[in-house]
Amino acid sequence: MTGKEEKRNIKTYAALVFVLVFLFALTLMYLVNQEQEQEEKLKATYMAEATVSRVEAQLSQYLTKADVLKNLVEDGHELNDEQFKVLAQVMQDDTHIIEAIELAQDGIITQVYPLAGNEKAVANVINELSTKGAKVICQDTHVSGHACQEDLKLIYSLVHPKFAIPVHGEFRHRVAQKELAEYMGVAKDNAILVNSGDVVALDEDSCQVIDHVTAGGILVDGLGVGDVGNIVLRDRQNLAQNGIIVVVLTLEKHSNQLLSGPDIVSRGFVYVRESEDLLEEAHNIVANAVEDCLDRRVSDWGKIKNIIKDSLSEFLWKRMKRNPMILPIIMEV
Repeated sequence: MTGKEEKRNIKTYAALVFVLVFLFALTLMYLVNQEQEQEEKLKATYMAEATVSRVEAQLSQYLTKADVLKNLVEDGHELNDEQFKVLAQVMQDDTHIIEAIELAQDGIITQVYPLAGNEKAVANVINELSTKGAKVICQDTHVSGHACQEDLKLIYSLVHPKFAIPVHGEFRHRVAQKELAEYMGVAKDNAILVNSGDVVALDEDSCQVIDHVTAGGILVDGLGVGDVGNIVLRDRQNLAQNGIIVVVLTLEKHSNQLLSGPDIVSRGFVYVRESEDLLEEAHNIVANAVEDCLDRRVSDWGKIKNIIKDSLSEFLWKRMKRNPMILPIIMEV
């Protein structure tokens, strides 16, 4: 055997060994992956079984409680609102999985817990029943609790007041109650309408408004109490609805010449990348307005800002029917 043949055989053996090692490594990786997948499947199966068991246990608990209420109703026990409320509170758990409990004796829902704030849940039940083909007869009996006209007539006839001051409801409601009081025998001068903050003086013979004090809600904003007024609320509402546009420009101190800008920065008004043409037109409008001011030698910053705001606001309203807050900023160097 020559030297060349020996070298050829060595290379062949080396290649064969490499292939075998490579195949062994692939097989080992495959087996490891299979084992990991098997472990993941076992873990997922265990978690699923544990979840199913936990859900079944909870459902069994809820069904047991519901059966108690069901048996009470079927046995003919009359449940008043207070008894039903107590049982419903027991049935509801801390996780609030049961959102509402409704007693539908003879197929008619007569009691619901909780009542306040449960309008959405009740509406969903009505929708579900209607979807199933049930004939739902519903009447909104959950009113505010305020007296109706006949109730007020009964109160006036029992009490026979000398004076009447309607204080609840909108102004039209108070006018209607004033007319009702006059109809029930209260003298016209003794039935008066007041607004928030009016000071009423009463004696045996008269009832009249004598003064007015500041009254109404006190707004708390962070650590500030009462320092937020209607103007601040209006600005915040405008910012929330229409956004803000900031116009920045720089003027030379002595010659009043434009050094840079005007630059426009928008927040909450439009998406800049999709509205480059609009912002470019707005930039031209502002630039023309500033140039016109400088040509007319307008040096008052207040007037320049007002002209910028008016011109830009008019342009945006014509183009988009929107009125964002416009904040011009003039810097001097």
